Amino acid sequence: QVQLVESGGGLVQAGGSLRLSCAASGRTFYNMGWFRQAPGKEREFVAAMQWSDGSKYYTDSVRGRFTISRDNAKNTVYLQMKSLKPEDTAVYCCAAGLRTGSDPRRYDYWGQGTQVTVSS
Repeated sequence: QVQLVESGGGLVQAGGSLRLSCAASGRTFYNMGWFRQAPGKEREFVAAMQWSDGSKYYTDSVRGRFTISRDNAKNTVYLQMKSLKPEDTAVYCCAAGLRTGSDPRRYDYWGQGTQVTVSS
């Protein structure tokens, strides 16, 4: 069993930065992913990181602006977000699973999410 708790969301102006954290408890050697969901839209893949070799994957709209990383000692995964845009506004959730990728069905555990709002 894994529990995931996100933090770090908030209100930021366009062009600003935020760092989201996802603290994991329980079994921690999982692949990790970040997803987001804006009002009235479907959940969208943002980034993922593979446990075995640290490979990272990003959706095209955030590549070059967002960075996923993990601190194994703290059992925490981060999403550093820079050059934020109003269209990045959403609830961001982290997820853990034995598989990885952009399909949310590959993940077994989910956090509650943290709101990110980017003003123009």
